[in-house]
Amino acid sequence: MPMEGSAAAAAPSSPSEPRDRSGAFRALRHRNYRLYFFGQLTSLAGTWMQSAAQSWLVLKLTDSSLMLGVVSFAQFLPILLVGVFAGVIVDRVDRRRMIITTQTLLMLSAFTLAALTWSGAVRVYHVIALAAFNGTIGSFDMPGRQSFVVEMVGQEDLGNAIALNSMMFNGARMIGPAIAGLLIAWLGTAACFFLNGVSFLAVIWSLTQMEIPARTMAAMAPMLTQVREGLNYVWRHRPILYQMLLSAVNNGFGNQYLVLIPLFARDLLHGVARGYGFLVAAQGLGSVVGAATLASRVSTRGMRNNLILGLLLSGIGILAFGTSRWMWVSLLAQFVVGAGLTNFRASNNTLVQLFVSDELRGRVMSCYQLASVGMTPLGSLEVGYLGSRLSPRIAVGICGSVTLACALALVTRLKAIGVESDERAAS
Repeated sequence: MPMEGSAAAAAPSSPSEPRDRSGAFRALRHRNYRLYFFGQLTSLAGTWMQSAAQSWLVLKLTDSSLMLGVVSFAQFLPILLVGVFAGVIVDRVDRRRMIITTQTLLMLSAFTLAALTWSGAVRVYHVIALAAFNGTIGSFDMPGRQSFVVEMVGQEDLGNAIALNSMMFNGARMIGPAIAGLLIAWLGTAACFFLNGVSFLAVIWSLTQMEIPARTMAAMAPMLTQVREGLNYVWRHRPILYQMLLSAVNNGFGNQYLVLIPLFARDLLHGVARGYGFLVAAQGLGSVVGAATLASRVSTRGMRNNLILGLLLSGIGILAFGTSRWMWVSLLAQFVVGAGLTNFRASNNTLVQLFVSDELRGRVMSCYQLASVGMTPLGSLEVGYLGSRLSPRIAVGICGSVTLACALALVTRLKAIGVESDERAAS
C-alpha cells in the first residue's frame, strides 16, 4: 500500500495524460494503473475467497482454534525469515516481471489446494504446507507490488494510488468472503480455491499489457551490504522507525483476533459459513469507506492524526466484537474495525513511501512488510493458544487492549511522527 526517485521511476504513465490532480480517483487516469487496479481487484477477491474457505476448511478438519493459529503462523513465518532479503531482490530486478512470476506461482498453489480438496485427500498438513509456500512467495510479491506503484503513477499521485490500493484490497475483502460463504454452502470449499486460481489470470494479463519505462539499474553492492543499507536507512529516520514499530505491535498482536472469527461465527454467534463470510465482509465494507475518505484527500497534511484515529476506532471495534452476543452488533463492530485499520495502515504506508528514494524503495518496503506482518506468526499462535486455554472472548479482549495501548503510545509520540518530521528526516 505501498521521494526522490529516478526520472524513469517517477514519471507518470504517459506524458499526454491530464495533469488535473483533483478527484478521489485521479490515479486511475494513468493507463498502467487502471490495468493494474481492475486486474488486482479481481485477483484479490479470489484471494479473500480462498482465505475464508481455508479457515473454514481447517476448522472442519481439526475443530481447533489452535490449528487456525498454526496455519496463520505457517503463512507469515517466511516473511519474518526472508523479508529483508526479499527487499534486495525487489531493488535488483524488473518489478513487473517479478510480480508476474509470483502471481503465477500463487495461482498454481490455489489450483493444488483445489485439487486436493476435490479429491478428498486434503489434510491439515497440506493446508499448512501450502500456506508456508504462499507466505514465501508473498515475501517477494508484497514489497514488489508496493514498490511498483510509483512506476505506474509517479510521485504526484502516489498517495492517491496507495489509498485506492487500500480501497481495492478491502473492496475485495468485502466481496470475496461473502461469495465464499455462499459457495461453501452450495459447492464446498474446493470451488473457492479453484476460482481463486482462475482470478490470478486477470492480474497476470493486466501486467503483460502495461507500458512501463525500463528502470535504470545502478551497479549493485553485495546482498548483505544492501540489506545493511536498508536497515540503516530505517534506523536513521526515526519517524519511519516509530511507525514500523507501531505496525509490528498492532498488526502482530492487536489485529490477530481475526484468527478466531470462524470460531465466533460458528459457536458464539451461532452462524454458519454464510455468517462467517458476512463478518469478514463487514470489515471489508468499513475499510472501503475509510479508504474512500483517504482517497479524497489532495495532500498528506493531517495524516498523522489519521494514525491515532485509526487505532482508536479499531481498538474500540475489536473490544465490541469480543463482547458481542448478537450478529448485528458483531457486523457493526467489524465495520468500525475496518474503517479504523484502513486509516492507520494506508496513512502509515503513504508517510513511509513519500520520502524514500527509488533505489532503496524495495528494501524499505520489505522492512515495512516485516513490521506489518512479521510479528503475525507469533501473534496468531498466541491468540490461538489463548482462545483454546482461556476463552475466545478473553483472547479478543486482549487484542483490543493492545490496539488501544498502541493508540496511547502514538499520542505520546505525536510530535515524532508526522509529515513535518518525515520531511526533516528525509532531508
